[in-house]
Amino acid sequence: MRRVSDLKSKSPKSKSPLPIRLARRLVSPQLFDFWATRLNPLWTLERPMARLVARTAVSRDAVTLVLQPNGHWQGLQAGQHVSLGVEIDGRRLLRSYSPTVLADGRLAITVKAIEGGLVSRYLARGAALGKVVSLDPAFGDMLLPTTPTPLLLLAAGSGITPMRALLQAAAQAGMPMDVDLMYWVRRRDEACFVEEFEAQAAAHPRLRVRLLTTREGNTPAARIDTCPLEQITALDHRHVMVCGPGGFVQAARARLQGRVAAFQAEAFSVPTLDDGEAGEVQVQVQLSRSGRTLTLTRGQSLLEGLEAHGLRPQHGCRMGICNSCACARQAGTTRHLLTGERSNEPTAQVRLCMSAPSTDLILDL
Repeated sequence: MRRVSDLKSKSPKSKSPLPIRLARRLVSPQLFDFWATRLNPLWTLERPMARLVARTAVSRDAVTLVLQPNGHWQGLQAGQHVSLGVEIDGRRLLRSYSPTVLADGRLAITVKAIEGGLVSRYLARGAALGKVVSLDPAFGDMLLPTTPTPLLLLAAGSGITPMRALLQAAAQAGMPMDVDLMYWVRRRDEACFVEEFEAQAAAHPRLRVRLLTTREGNTPAARIDTCPLEQITALDHRHVMVCGPGGFVQAARARLQGRVAAFQAEAFSVPTLDDGEAGEVQVQVQLSRSGRTLTLTRGQSLLEGLEAHGLRPQHGCRMGICNSCACARQAGTTRHLLTGERSNEPTAQVRLCMSAPSTDLILDL
């Protein structure tokens, strides 16, 4: 039986074409990529790229895309994320997804078409088969424990995608621990991979799967804050992993953190502060490098506030994981949107996507 910690998935490495091997000695990666990608979009000197080769509907509003990466892709561990880059109307946009690695080394990402979501709607409906996208190195630390530990996996909506990868890895290791998956959706037709999870549970008696629909049937399922988790499993012995919208993660954290053996969480949207720091109270944010001063609303993430002023600060996952949006806070106090923790240490790095201004700020932007 393989240890869970041994399961790092990599795509098969293909030998670089001779022109690429020679080019490494002669030209810069940027110059090579500029010309080589005009012959074949996957021919880059160092940058991981992938071609969209299949699209399959997996729920009412979600599709799974299959990507064939080039030889520069270095793989990922189950549960990690990848920032995928696409070009839309001349702009390169990054969004993060949690892939599952297929048996042949290709990557599967599941995308829900979000109302107003430029990238998600493009990938789900507009991107043609054959389209080439960029792949940044994998990131994230919501991984299976290195030694078999009883797990409680809590997912809502699109938060099921990293859980799918974690279950796949656990199944490949022989399911050496007890695992309970609880998966919340509003309606049954919004759920993804249910048949796959049921087949895994049938093959592995230590896995139990529960689908909870909150807006369907005569008796809708209880939400995370009222669901009788204690009747399902002994919480104090469980390593709990949570992924879903910000409000779902916030409620799970408030209920479980400190009561379980370990607690990890990732949110794919930012919750709304509800303790007086939300609302229309405004602060002044000075950008020291550009010399601009902006008026932002407390309770809104700094990233969203800057974007509302037409700025495009560097960012990736928008979930506080990849650290692409981090910048130095030179003065003032910010608040973490998930934990509520306030920080005012000068020169500390803040993640724009998960930090809201509590006072006037100076940022190194």
